Amino acid sequence: MDLKTDSLPLAKRTTGQPCPSCQITTGQPQCIQTQGNPTQQTKSRRKHSSHMASSSSCPSSSAAVSTFVVFLTLASVLSPSFSAHAPTGSAHDLPVNQTFQPGKHSQGLKGRINAYLRKINKPAVKTIQSPDGDLIDCVLTYLQPAFDHPELKGQKPLDPPERPRGNESVEATAHAFQLWTDSGESCPEGTIPVRRTTEKDILRASSIQRFGRKIRRNVRRDSTGAGHEHAVVFVNGQQYFGAKASINVWSPSVTDTYEFSLSQVWVISGSFGNDLNTIEAGWQVSPLLYGDKYPRFFTYWTTDAYQATGCYNLLCSGFVQTNNKIAIGAAISPRSSYNGKQFDIGVMVWKDPKHGHWWLEFGSGLLVGYWPAFLFSHLRSHADMVQFGGEIVNTRSTGFHTSTQMGSGHFAEEGFGKASYFRNLQVVDWDNNLLPLSNLHIVADHPNCYDIKQGRNNVWGTYFYYGGPGRNVRCP
Repeated sequence: MDLKTDSLPLAKRTTGQPCPSCQITTGQPQCIQTQGNPTQQTKSRRKHSSHMASSSSCPSSSAAVSTFVVFLTLASVLSPSFSAHAPTGSAHDLPVNQTFQPGKHSQGLKGRINAYLRKINKPAVKTIQSPDGDLIDCVLTYLQPAFDHPELKGQKPLDPPERPRGNESVEATAHAFQLWTDSGESCPEGTIPVRRTTEKDILRASSIQRFGRKIRRNVRRDSTGAGHEHAVVFVNGQQYFGAKASINVWSPSVTDTYEFSLSQVWVISGSFGNDLNTIEAGWQVSPLLYGDKYPRFFTYWTTDAYQATGCYNLLCSGFVQTNNKIAIGAAISPRSSYNGKQFDIGVMVWKDPKHGHWWLEFGSGLLVGYWPAFLFSHLRSHADMVQFGGEIVNTRSTGFHTSTQMGSGHFAEEGFGKASYFRNLQVVDWDNNLLPLSNLHIVADHPNCYDIKQGRNNVWGTYFYYGGPGRNVRCP
């Protein structure tokens, strides 16, 4: 049956509906190479601690699961593909999932595309060629897209805020963290690295207005339609002021241009009406947005349930970047391999208790930037829910379930080195303290296609394995 938001009254009863949200890092711009699975690491440290917390399924109630299933259904209505509302009948407006056909459009459209590119691509003091074909422009900090916003014009980026307490961690790090840095080139002080948007990027979208934004539309969840599928854990029922996790990085296969595979943190507040606020961060493979199948560090935000506000990365005015080492939207390197070396990225998002802005940290302590508080309504105060996990889009373009992979493409039961993981999950409280998760709920809405298994120990804290191959004998 077709889903409509007005047929889902449970959603309004949820305290902080789960929906794509964000995570931010506490880290330098480096991937973390993990040295072994959590059980092995714990055993090696028994001389420091005689106790190892046993793995256990996360506590959940039937009501919580029901609420979450409602969210997952709604997330399908509210979630990715790219769109903002264009005027009905606009020359820019094309059917969803139909790319531009330049030969069938006027030269005027090409002119509008070029005008958009001039607006979004700011003048560069230096340009770096990435091995994956990206061009990374070093843009003067005060010229970045954020400062096109009326409330930010003429301002300067803020100084770093106070980090949450309990944020110290010492880990072995890999040398590389994004592919564009492999050349040894970097952006000078006073600039930020920005992935250049190209005409091809826009032509893959359904319209200029929709480029870089998620779509809100009705979808079918029966055997004939497309939908968003998840394997996630979440907490709700309290006030949250941030979230942190380390996310294993893989290159899952995405088998259709209009599908994606992502692993991220969501910070959420509001209802599933028109006032949903989210901040989201993690990694994603999205051929539609980026034109390739590399896993890329990304962010997203919205304050009206993905209708007209917010965007991916720096594709609109909003997020203020403050460092010159991370290009949001750029490919992550190195990546994990099956039965091989494992790499993860740290992500932390938290609310500055002094000014109220939401900051993003990546790796082992590198501040990326912040979302100004004025962008939001509900998140101006706090989050109602924090969610961690994986999501894919299943278009069923072949008539069967997609073979797009989540995580490593392997089920959770395979464990370390084979299945993808999140580790050291934490939330930030009202007093700016990082705390372990309590009352954790776990949901895989299509467990024969993608599943999840949660545990806890002294080394990885709260963690989970998740993912799967998509179509298989149990997932036709």
